[in-house]
Amino acid sequence: MAEGGTGDLFYTMNKEAAGDDLGLTLQTGFVTKALVGLFGSDSFRLAVSADGSTFFDGLSVDNANGIVDQPRLPRFKAYTNYDNYVGVGTWTKIGLNNTDYNDQGAFDAANNHFVAPSDGTYLFGATLLYKINASATARMRGRLVLNGTTEIRGSLGEISATHVSLATAIWLQTMVPLTAGDTVELQGYFRVADGYFAADHTSFWGAKIG
Repeated sequence: MAEGGTGDLFYTMNKEAAGDDLGLTLQTGFVTKALVGLFGSDSFRLAVSADGSTFFDGLSVDNANGIVDQPRLPRFKAYTNYDNYVGVGTWTKIGLNNTDYNDQGAFDAANNHFVAPSDGTYLFGATLLYKINASATARMRGRLVLNGTTEIRGSLGEISATHVSLATAIWLQTMVPLTAGDTVELQGYFRVADGYFAADHTSFWGAKIG
């Protein structure tokens, strides 16, 4: 503790090497619930725990560049690796069975939907790419659906002009408040004629923003 007579006051802690730990341990009933400081590196880290043994990093700041990372923030990007056939006049869930990013495990590829891990507001987007079956008169629509039944406001879109196979696409984007356990899925629809939602570029992504 030092002060130089200017009204400023600093508390300085020092560690011998970057790989050492330096910080504050916050406990309830002598069980550690949070760590704040420089743990295992010179980057700033905020981690929390329910039991004092398993810790989750909520925030880290790279000391080399000041970039902030939120390692546990739910976010994903999913896509389908096959052409999804959809008939005329029926909303159909798109079989999004692969992910480009899903480190937090929030997207359930087995059931082709996102599962909200916690309450909050989420931003979602999607792309549906058209592929012809037999007729280019098909007109496609897309939407995002909450819990398998409710169309999410602001997520419905249609391309009403002439479609070009593997070129015509719909882009959707919306924000929605979710409760932990809620699911969000991408659905497609054709009118006039049937068609496919094409492999690889038909995709769905999202992240928690608040």
